[in-house]
Amino acid sequence: MTTFVVDASVVIKWVIQETGTSEALSLLDGNALIAPDLILVECANILWKKVRRRELSAVEAHFGARLIEGSDLQLREMLPILNASLELAIELDHPAYDCIYLALALKENLRFVTADESLIRKLRQSADKRLRDMAVSLSELA
Repeated sequence: MTTFVVDASVVIKWVIQETGTSEALSLLDGNALIAPDLILVECANILWKKVRRRELSAVEAHFGARLIEGSDLQLREMLPILNASLELAIELDHPAYDCIYLALALKENLRFVTADESLIRKLRQSADKRLRDMAVSLSELA
């Protein structure tokens, strides 16, 4: 069993059919998946936006939220990695809410899976070898 840190761009694909859904779902098979507890708010916000844009009904959004609540996703508290995420945000010139996932992956010495290709590019261009090597694009799992 492999353990990965996953972000909202991956988890939301468990409940909404979009590009990368099959790869995101494949992570559920035989892997342990962890994320900072921020992921719940990020997924709720994505679901709300999809209702607002009329891409989902409220009933569908609530169902998606319940599926995420019932998943085996292991949550970690953000407070112990807050400062590290700020440090990464400054270093990478990237939003801190994305960097909280990176900070967790570094703290737990795990690979980080995301569908955020712009973040993947920044990490791969980093002078820090740890950052270059930690990221796995969801598309690479295909």
